Amino acid sequence: MSYDILIIGGGIFGMATAVTLQQRGWRTAVLDPGPLPHPLAASTDISKVIRMEYGPDEQYMAMVEESLVGWRQWNESLGPFFHEIGVTMFTQELMAPGGFEYESYQMLLKRGHHPERLNVDEISRRFPAWKPGAFVDGFYHAQGGYAESGRVISALLAEAQRLGADVLTGQTVNEIVREGGRVTAVRTEEGHTFTAGHVVVAAGTWTHLLLPELAPAMKSTGHPVFHLKPAQPELFTAPDFVVFTADIARSGWYGFPLHPGEGVVKIANHGIGQRLHPRDDERVVTAQDEQNFRAFLAATFPALADAPIVYTRRCLYCDTLDEHFWIDRHPAITGLTVAAGGSGHGFKFAPVLGNLIADAVEGRANPWLPKFRWRALASQTTGEEASRHHG
Repeated sequence: MSYDILIIGGGIFGMATAVTLQQRGWRTAVLDPGPLPHPLAASTDISKVIRMEYGPDEQYMAMVEESLVGWRQWNESLGPFFHEIGVTMFTQELMAPGGFEYESYQMLLKRGHHPERLNVDEISRRFPAWKPGAFVDGFYHAQGGYAESGRVISALLAEAQRLGADVLTGQTVNEIVREGGRVTAVRTEEGHTFTAGHVVVAAGTWTHLLLPELAPAMKSTGHPVFHLKPAQPELFTAPDFVVFTADIARSGWYGFPLHPGEGVVKIANHGIGQRLHPRDDERVVTAQDEQNFRAFLAATFPALADAPIVYTRRCLYCDTLDEHFWIDRHPAITGLTVAAGGSGHGFKFAPVLGNLIADAVEGRANPWLPKFRWRALASQTTGEEASRHHG
């Protein structure tokens, strides 16, 4: 079969792109091993944080400002699956210049937002599940919350199909066919060949397997995720408990209120992670992960300290070395665009990702794209995502 544009990967990058390209008049297909949402994709699970705060990085905040408009529109047309209950970002010491929370707070003020700074007493009064005195500073910001991530993928898949895209599951791409420096087709492990004028590789953490030239700039890291059943669910329900970060740049811990459908509290770690091979290595949460998690709960949320863990997963990021996305045309192969490198913070941008990636495909100017260009990264490059715990 032949298409204008083939998209490899049905995660958030791929599905958002399929919707936008169909809206722009291209005949598009998405190829994915399936099922969708794919159980191993970073886009999967029950929730992802939608937050504006990126330390001193003004571009990312501007992108989330536009994304929030899109999330609210999607709630009307495709949802509802975005819960704008607000976000808390608390610290164990007073916020100070250079810290993630301080710089985020200052950037919010600079851009005309209205976060509420909270001291140790106000934290305990407003959010009683937090251990009194453990966190002494920070803020609540009403703009933000979480999206039910698996439901978002399903809704975008349905929308892409409604617009005329073919979503072909059971197709595992293992070769990108090139002739004379141009991509002409892809082949799958299942024995099919699909031709196209342009190919978008949006394969998440599998991207650098399909394009080994990206292996020096990308790696796969696995991060522990836990779902808990609280004995006091009302204590972990908005507005008394909202999306949170817990001194995240120094601890990695973040999480969500009681999920409306699953009845669980999800908490995860946005940190160094465990280096894994995306295809060959098992993705398991270890006893050490659980021990670290229990220590965090005891020090932060006493009512969860002994709560049963009902589900775990190790979420595999497609990390670029600098932790910025990788959205650009291939510099040496015509007809090939890469849209990957979510680095554990891409999902919140879903409503703007489609246009961003489609502009790269079409060669349109976009003021946000230069940050995500094809680039040379030295092996010692360090990550720059401001909220992430880097050890």
